Amino acid sequence: MKSTFKKLLPFAVVGVISGATTVGIQQYIGHDSNNVDQSYFTSSKNASFVGMNTAAVGDDFVKAAKTTVPAVVTIKNYQTRSSNRASDQDLFDYFFGDPFGGRGQQRQRQQQQTPDNMPSGMGSGVIISPDGYIISNNHVVAGANKLEVVLSNKKSYIATLVGTDPNTDISLLKIEEKGLPFLNFANSDNIDVGQWVLAVGNPLGLNSTVTAGIISAKGRGIGILGAQGKATNPIESFIQTDAAINPGNSGGALVNVNGDLIGINSAISSTTGYYQGYGFAVPANLARKVVEDIKKFGIVQRGFLGVNSLDLSDQQQVTSYNQNEKANLKVGSGVYVRGFSPNSGAQDAGLKAGDVIVKVDQMEITDFADLTISIGSKRPGDKVQVTYLRNGKENVTTVTLKDQNGGTTARSKADLSVTEKIGANFEPLNDRFKTEYGLNSGVVTKNVTEGSEMAKIGVVDDYIVIEINGKPVNSQKDVEKILDKYQGNVQVKFVDNYGRIYTKGFKMP
Repeated sequence: MKSTFKKLLPFAVVGVISGATTVGIQQYIGHDSNNVDQSYFTSSKNASFVGMNTAAVGDDFVKAAKTTVPAVVTIKNYQTRSSNRASDQDLFDYFFGDPFGGRGQQRQRQQQQTPDNMPSGMGSGVIISPDGYIISNNHVVAGANKLEVVLSNKKSYIATLVGTDPNTDISLLKIEEKGLPFLNFANSDNIDVGQWVLAVGNPLGLNSTVTAGIISAKGRGIGILGAQGKATNPIESFIQTDAAINPGNSGGALVNVNGDLIGINSAISSTTGYYQGYGFAVPANLARKVVEDIKKFGIVQRGFLGVNSLDLSDQQQVTSYNQNEKANLKVGSGVYVRGFSPNSGAQDAGLKAGDVIVKVDQMEITDFADLTISIGSKRPGDKVQVTYLRNGKENVTTVTLKDQNGGTTARSKADLSVTEKIGANFEPLNDRFKTEYGLNSGVVTKNVTEGSEMAKIGVVDDYIVIEINGKPVNSQKDVEKILDKYQGNVQVKFVDNYGRIYTKGFKMP
């Protein structure tokens, strides 16, 4: 993250704590829903990226609003809260303190006691195909037992969660309907700072709200995804806008004056939890790639360079590195290669520690956010041209990207390991804890993935799993042996941080 940006105020995820829904005032005007060649998920050439701003402002705000409002939906998240799990309000307070004047704990207790027929949180989503695919944020749908989608015409549907990606904060939902209004994806690489944009969503319970502003900056890395602890390899290269965004806007649309989707609204920077001029959206190109992967493979295909790096634009990082490594790097532009991960494609292509990456394909790399978006939007097996400096001389090499296991081909859900399928890793429980809890077996949960099967039954990091399907477990190998090639319902017996024992189940994916 650029050091100059670190002076900004704390950041927070928005969208899951909005108030009651009210009636919007925008007129329902749809796309030509029969023109399926323009659907986001078709292979027609008409589904390619559309052009950017080509007309004057003024009345085109009206045109963009009329195009966008019918395609933006309300998403209601219904969930059963356990008293020992962090709530959405906890996350909100983590970034802002308690903007409700000391009532945060009271609000949390009230939310934990939410009746089954009342949503625990609300956000927004964008219809991206006429057959009911909807893109939103991961944090809007996280922890849901049921997801309800409400269109701008007040029709309601129960949605299926197709998949999520905490690393980009993107989710894909599906409702069973045809002929729906939808938005086209624009090429977010072509946006310009100063360009007019509209943010459309459901902030603070106010349905179908449209706000206008400009693109304030591109490629912002604000550290919010990693700070939540949900993303193992976060990709942050946000579009920053001053269009008013508030809680409830999360998952909504950021569009140009043609009504084309250039981003998915995700976060704000504020001291109060409400709009202060800094909003952030996931770029359309990245969001599109993620949902394409989820729909086709069931999981996101992520390519990696395989480098351990240092952001030379970040003065704090450079200073710390110089002190710890007794080096003399200068603050500047580019990403410094400190070393390599196992099975590194970059190392195979000839890069060495001490090189400075300055370009990937045609994209200039000024900081880590640039590198993240340039590589994070690629898949294993993709080839990229990497320009780097070595001893002051510019060099170019071709790198074949790999996944984290060193593979260069796409994987589906069927190719995942047991722990990847259920969304957790496991470490042996030491004898002291076994004695303390009076247990004969157990493993400690680690890296529980948001939205995974383990998370859905209430398991979080540092819980103790005693048995799976009635069999004691003492290592990750035990878990894998029990569930390898297993199909059907899985029963998990576990202990929470308060020593309470639960037995809950899920269907093996």
